[in-house]
Amino acid sequence: MDNTVISDALALRATASAFDTQRGKLPMPGGPHRSPDVVAVARQISELGKPFTDLGDEVRFRAADQRQASHTTRVITNFAAAVEPAGEVASALGAVAHQLAFLNQTDGLRDQPDASAAREAAVLVIEEALATADAAVHDGSNSLHSASATISSPSDRLQTARSRSATTAPALGSPPPGVTTAVASSSDRFARGR
Repeated sequence: MDNTVISDALALRATASAFDTQRGKLPMPGGPHRSPDVVAVARQISELGKPFTDLGDEVRFRAADQRQASHTTRVITNFAAAVEPAGEVASALGAVAHQLAFLNQTDGLRDQPDASAAREAAVLVIEEALATADAAVHDGSNSLHSASATISSPSDRLQTARSRSATTAPALGSPPPGVTTAVASSSDRFARGR
């Protein structure tokens, strides 16, 4: 396993992006395109299995590596900490699916006063659970993005940026014949100011 600062920062960022993707799929109460339904919510709960597996693998592979780098413990801690918000998202979506199933089951009873009150309560539970899921996935994503930024020091990021640069500015030679020294000096100052 490649456990360089850069590869670990990239792995944290990729996992944060997976959280962002899940957030973009969360149902929105009253939203015309993302209103909650049992099938869509159940599908998203199933999709959460991959981030759980990925988080577990990230921790396990690094913890089992006998040649851990100095930053590896922080990376393991950040991946392990992301399991909690992922669990909160799954739990909240489970509550949404439960309440949606209840609404489907009691659809024919909506005119009865007791059922009407219970259905209104179910809608409130759905809204609260979706807000909880949104906050949890947002927190998990932010935590992973932040960890990615702090794992590598600014000098590491600068060195990586330099290594990715394919071109460098050519060295300035003598001014062409006929160009005065004052013009060449201005050019030199401009090139150095870049």
